[in-house]
Amino acid sequence: MKNFQSIKRLHNGVEMPLLGLGVFRVEDGQELIDAVQIAIKHGYRSIDTAAIYGNEVGVGRGIRKGIEEGYIARENLFITSKVWNSELGYEETIAAYEESLAKLGLEYLDLYLIHWPVEGKYKAAWKALETLYKEGRVKAIGVSNFQIHHLEELMTDAEINPMINQVEYHPRLTQKELQNFCREHQIQLEAWSPLMAGQLLDNEELQEIASKYGKSVAQIIVRWDLQNNVITIPKSTKEHRIIENANVFDFELTKEDMKQIDLLNKNQRVGPDPDNFDF
Repeated sequence: MKNFQSIKRLHNGVEMPLLGLGVFRVEDGQELIDAVQIAIKHGYRSIDTAAIYGNEVGVGRGIRKGIEEGYIARENLFITSKVWNSELGYEETIAAYEESLAKLGLEYLDLYLIHWPVEGKYKAAWKALETLYKEGRVKAIGVSNFQIHHLEELMTDAEINPMINQVEYHPRLTQKELQNFCREHQIQLEAWSPLMAGQLLDNEELQEIASKYGKSVAQIIVRWDLQNNVITIPKSTKEHRIIENANVFDFELTKEDMKQIDLLNKNQRVGPDPDNFDF
């Protein structure tokens, strides 16, 4: 974790950047296009979107602008999207992958995820992801919002174990048991909503830690993620925030501060409960 180009090697050998840009709830349009291009300009290599976000077209345009400006080549980017619940199923998921590629204007994805563990549907979708992976059409496959029992159920029939489990993860929801399970099975944990939708930025304990390091609360949380070996994708469309969120490689949190942040856990979610959702 010495610089912005630091990576995690997934269990299939694919290298994934530790830090990326999330675009959840960013509307398709010029602001999104600019944010993606700006992120790439400032060294971001990983961009995370999803079919349900409705913004794959804009993400693709931002990626192409970044490439056209000469900031980076496509092969050095790491692009993630996710199949939505209504498209879970073998043929449906294959078709959803094709549609995401078309909207993004890309020939392949680096990572494709099952967005939510819809009972009775995610196993067939996983078979589709395995097919895409074995055919070399996607570099890595994984899941999102899977609890331990979902992973156990998936892996009973899977030929290939997930490389990633992207979940809600922040100091109010540390998910230690899930992280330990994923570590034991070589599934890399990835954090969505690492800043708890901004709700943690006014936390006094985090502000005290931030002042000690001369950093922002957002930077402290991102650094906490990385030191916990969790890949993270904070969201922002503002250039100064995009830069700030990545400026976390020039300091290290002490063990004491890491423990203090861990103690903020309340098993509190800002997103849906993976064991109780109806969409």
